[in-house]
Amino acid sequence: LGDADVVATVADRLRHWQARNIVLDPVMVAKSGDALLGREAIATLIEAVLPLATVLTPNLPEAGVLLDARPADTVKEMQRMAERLRRLLRDDGQRFVLLKGGHLSGDATDLLFDGDRMIELTAPRIATRNTHGTGCTLSAAIAALLAHGTEPVAAVRQAKQYLTEALRQADRLQVGSGHGPVHHFHAWWPRV
Repeated sequence: LGDADVVATVADRLRHWQARNIVLDPVMVAKSGDALLGREAIATLIEAVLPLATVLTPNLPEAGVLLDARPADTVKEMQRMAERLRRLLRDDGQRFVLLKGGHLSGDATDLLFDGDRMIELTAPRIATRNTHGTGCTLSAAIAALLAHGTEPVAAVRQAKQYLTEALRQADRLQVGSGHGPVHHFHAWWPRV
């Protein structure tokens, strides 16, 4: 979102329009490790936007920034982080933290926590060079499914399945050089 003023404006408009089904992907840390938001913007995000979120979808470095802690190294540490993150959300109904564990080695294990249930969602790690946009794709898929009336746990499960297949099919794309995008349209493109 750029800076604290933009974050505050977004929060104000979300409250004004009584937005529902808010999926917040807190893009704050670049793959290089560089910070994308300043301290004031992060503080405003935590204070003004997080309480509005239906689903918060940080990866491990982002969770570390939100909690002012080092990123988790194990699924057990992820569970503790998910519990702490959930306390940052408003407690007035269904609110979820989807802590994305893609930075860990092994299978891609994410944790979905609603304050009571800790659901482990694991998919095989896909070997591909086209990984650009994985977090944004996942959060956008969750948002689209929620907008269609899908219950949050089912929306997260379906979105993770979609992303896993988009990663599996990603090497069918030859876009630019370096890390390319996941294959968002894998279900509609003809197979060769």
